[in-house]
This record gives sequence, C-alpha cells and structure tokens, in this order.
Amino acid sequence: MKLLLRIESAALLLASLFAYHLVGGNWWLFLLLVLAPDLSMLGYLAGPRVGAWCYNAVHAFFAPVLAWLAGLAIGSPLLVQIAVILAAHIAADRMLGYGLKHQDDFKETHLGRIDG
Repeated sequence: MKLLLRIESAALLLASLFAYHLVGGNWWLFLLLVLAPDLSMLGYLAGPRVGAWCYNAVHAFFAPVLAWLAGLAIGSPLLVQIAVILAAHIAADRMLGYGLKHQDDFKETHLGRIDG
C-alpha cells in the first residue's frame, strides 16, 4: 500500500510540473518557492500541537486547491502558479514518505513513521 501511495504521489508531482509549464510559470520562481511550505514547521516552536496544525494546514491538498481557485477567481496568474508549486511540494513530500503529522510525534504521519 505504501508503495502505491508513493507511486501515486510521483504521478501527482509529474502532473504538477506539467501544469506549472502549462500555466507559464517561471522556473526560477518555482526553485525559489518550492521549499517555502516547510517554513510551516516553525509552528513547532510553539509546541507539537500547534506545529502539527501549522504543518498540516499547509501540507494538505486543500491548500493548493483553494489557492488555485482563488487565483482563477481574481484573475491572478501568480497565485495560480504558487498553488501549483505548493501542490508539487506536497506531492514530492508524499512521494518521499512525508505525510501529515500527528500531534504526539513529528515522525508519526498519516503514511506511517518516518524512518531515520
């Protein structure tokens, strides 16, 4: 099952990269922002409950979907591009086995325990 989820996430990553190309995204912007969602881990400075909430809010697929819809609604190509970058980040994380965090332990995720 874990292998299937990783393959699915790899497919989502490829789809996100292709979508970024289709929306005319600047690849320098992509490189600049692709790791930005991990800044949500700063929430762990306030404790594991707040940290998990912050991380999960940014790393759940509803975040890029909402950003994409907002970008379309207001006619903002930049917001659409940022949404696709976020989707690519989430897909890459999931492909590598990093899932949504449990409140009790950073290494416990909805995909299982992170090794290492």
